[in-house]
Amino acid sequence: MSFGTVQAEKVTTESGYSLGAGNASSFKNRLINGAQVIDQRYAGAAYTSANGFVTDRWSTAYFAPNGGNYTSQQVSDAPTGTGFKYSLRTTVTATPSSNADQYFQMFQPIEGYNIADLLLGTASAKSFTFSFWVKSSLTGTFCAAFMNNQSTTRSYIATYTIDAANTWEYKTITVQGDTSATGTWGTTNGQGLTVFFDLGSGTAQEASSAGSWQTGNFRRVSGAVRVVGTNGATFQVTGVQLEVGTVATSFDFRSYGTELALCQRYYYKNFPAAVNKTFGMGFNGTTVLTYGFVQFPVSMRTSPSALEQNGTANNYMVAYLGTATTCSVVPVIVNSTPDGSNISFQVASGLTAGQGNQMRTDGTNGATAYLAWSAEL
Repeated sequence: MSFGTVQAEKVTTESGYSLGAGNASSFKNRLINGAQVIDQRYAGAAYTSANGFVTDRWSTAYFAPNGGNYTSQQVSDAPTGTGFKYSLRTTVTATPSSNADQYFQMFQPIEGYNIADLLLGTASAKSFTFSFWVKSSLTGTFCAAFMNNQSTTRSYIATYTIDAANTWEYKTITVQGDTSATGTWGTTNGQGLTVFFDLGSGTAQEASSAGSWQTGNFRRVSGAVRVVGTNGATFQVTGVQLEVGTVATSFDFRSYGTELALCQRYYYKNFPAAVNKTFGMGFNGTTVLTYGFVQFPVSMRTSPSALEQNGTANNYMVAYLGTATTCSVVPVIVNSTPDGSNISFQVASGLTAGQGNQMRTDGTNGATAYLAWSAEL
């Protein structure tokens, strides 16, 4: 008996949202960790340094010759009924005096491979739409910026308005693709396109107008709100998405495992979070040095050149033949590839060359020990 041919219907809507022309599951959102779910480095703790990544792939940075400071962290605060759980919040802790060259920003650099199909810098450049949820203690006109990989040749400033203080609001911005050949756009594993939320940069960072591509390094326009100008002010975002096309579609919720793997291409933290837990297997090269290899869970963007740890030698140890010896020096990197890293653990004495071992967290002090590798843009 023949039942004929059943043709699958192409689904282009979801809960009232258009999914655009493409497949909703094919990396629609070119930004990673837009929902601020992954926080390998700090697990919700505050980040207070001037420049660096906070939640995975998201950095807050400032250059403030005349003072100014803020803290940033993942917080359990998100717009109700949207499916989001976390957001990235920045809180101003010290206001700077005026300086034209200062910058304050929250941003994500996008790898060139992930925006190559936008054809930026060519006559066929595609438009893209940037959407996000935002909440601030301040109201008024704010700026988002988009820059090419050189961050000095092509910039696009867009403005948006926050209408109510301390209230989640949804914003969308459509950007016409840059058809000028003036700038260089990375299309491989380097920086391709960077997305910025301006928090109050100086006048040297101000473009003459918003809404078009310009030559220069710009983050804002004159008159926009300066979050850093108000001590205690807050600014937070979640559900941040950048997609091809002129219509903002539903947020690309990826599985936690998928999002984590995407983040681990740029940063991988091996954090056993307990004493007597193994980082990996190794062998004793000498009576004081042991060597081992750590396989990364995914191939990183490039070979990491440094090993990050918590900085205390007695948090690490070498265990073999029933003997556990606390390290005398923090672990160091020997060499690495995008797929794994050779590392060494050093103790004061007592190892037997040629014996196998385990590289572990210390049995007493190791609960906070970790190893991490970065291949960030």
